[in-house]
Amino acid sequence: MSGDDARRGSERGSGPNPDGDLSARLKRLETQLDRKRETAPGRPDGFGRSSSGPSGIGLAFRMSAEFVAGITAGGILGWVFDRALGTSPWGVIVFLMLGFCAGIYNVMRASGSLGQPSESKPQNGTGDPPP
Repeated sequence: MSGDDARRGSERGSGPNPDGDLSARLKRLETQLDRKRETAPGRPDGFGRSSSGPSGIGLAFRMSAEFVAGITAGGILGWVFDRALGTSPWGVIVFLMLGFCAGIYNVMRASGSLGQPSESKPQNGTGDPPP
């Protein structure tokens, strides 16, 4: 008796109908999957990422662009200032430093490390809030 005897017996039709059994199992599996899909919480698009905020790489590109734009704008303004007034290296130096500070400020603002400004309360001129 070899291991092929069982296979040969089912091929001859002596066993149960394999197509009927397979289709019944397939129907049962489909109903189980449908029940699981109905009870499972829906995943947001993007394989688990939140679609409400920017992705990490997008935020990194934005921060780097903010920083480079601040320095570039400072350098260009300094160069224009030097050409117009003839104060050769000083305009570029000062405006590059201002551009660097503006770039750092923009990166901090974009990353959210700066707190939201508090709402200013109207004052009545005496320094006290109105009653």
